Amino acid sequence: MNNLKYHKFLLILVAVLSSCVNNTSITVSETLGVSKERLEKINEKWADYVSTNQLAGAVVYVYRKGEVVFHQAFGQSDVEKQTPMTTESIFRIASQSKAIVSLGVMMLQEDGKLFTGDPVGKYIEEFNETTVAEPIEGGGYRVVPANRKITIQDLLTHTSGLGYGYGLASKEWENASIQGWYFAHRNEPILSTVKRMALLPLDAQPGSAYVYGYSTDVLGALIEVVSGQTLDEFLEERIFKPLNMSNTQFYLPLERQGQLATVYAYDSSGIKRAPDEGTMESQGHYVEGPKMSFSGGAGLLSTAQDYGNFLQLFLNKGVFNNNRLVSRKTIELMTSVYVQDELFPWTNGTGFGLGFSISEDVGKRAQLGSVGEFGWGGAYHSTYWVDPAEELVVVYLTQLIPAGDIDDHQTLRNLIYQAITD
Repeated sequence: MNNLKYHKFLLILVAVLSSCVNNTSITVSETLGVSKERLEKINEKWADYVSTNQLAGAVVYVYRKGEVVFHQAFGQSDVEKQTPMTTESIFRIASQSKAIVSLGVMMLQEDGKLFTGDPVGKYIEEFNETTVAEPIEGGGYRVVPANRKITIQDLLTHTSGLGYGYGLASKEWENASIQGWYFAHRNEPILSTVKRMALLPLDAQPGSAYVYGYSTDVLGALIEVVSGQTLDEFLEERIFKPLNMSNTQFYLPLERQGQLATVYAYDSSGIKRAPDEGTMESQGHYVEGPKMSFSGGAGLLSTAQDYGNFLQLFLNKGVFNNNRLVSRKTIELMTSVYVQDELFPWTNGTGFGLGFSISEDVGKRAQLGSVGEFGWGGAYHSTYWVDPAEELVVVYLTQLIPAGDIDDHQTLRNLIYQAITD
């Protein structure tokens, strides 16, 4: 390659990489114990993910010791329309909804309106008598009465026995049209759906196992019954407004459609746009749809900044902007381990609390982080965590389902912790 061609090649390469990183200027004080130069390794790596067609775009948010130290958008929110991703882009956060709804339940306990040890049937009578599908030797299953009633604590810890409708009795759940975490297409209130769930066989006896599923959707319906408000009204009044989460909601008005990041799917050839129609792996009915079902388990839309505000409340033990929303003791209760490492099937050295997974043993988990760190993620490949020992909050939002074998989650963790200098 001659000098002129090489010079042109470099100019094109710089232009491409610059288009992958949508710069936000943040001044990082040395007192925060974070190296701005080392954080910039994130820019280089995420520009690479975008330019190699592994991601359309993403937003990374990092908060440490009371200040935002990194808040950066990468790539595009819509590749086909050439719409840049921005820090104001809105994402489907799916199961990141669960922690928000769990906090709502704990607020009602602080109000004296419920107790986490209460049976769910006290508020939704269909749950007073539930059944469980048990395997039969040689194949098949039988339906037996539950050994005990499901409690609110069972729902908060995912030990209620409620899955996502794919257990032994999956055919019964399929016939009832209740399978999977997606609710945005439903034209009935969440309470109606939840009442029908109560009549179907559970995947396990209450309290006997960690079963990830509809538990938090039941909590959302419970909030509606106890508070007398729809779930969206309750969350707006008690959580979103006090935390300045103005971009967090279940459904977007049509005029804000341009803010919603596009869903992509990964295959061996790279990413491709997910279909408009369908349910779990499509663009979904978050703008045009019935807008009737408020799924506490997986229905919310949000931005990185909004969700960062929510997590700051936990890092600050119930206080946001000098305003106390919940007590320190409630935060401690939510971030205590209820389901021990041995029963939590997903990650070694990790247990589960009231809405979050919690690191119990850094060595067994074999990841950078701290004991007591808590977090979760969403089906569209988003993730977050709070590390109280490091006074750290991280939010990572993208829209990729299925995500394939991309290593962005682990890479982000490594690049954030390597930037800590104190």
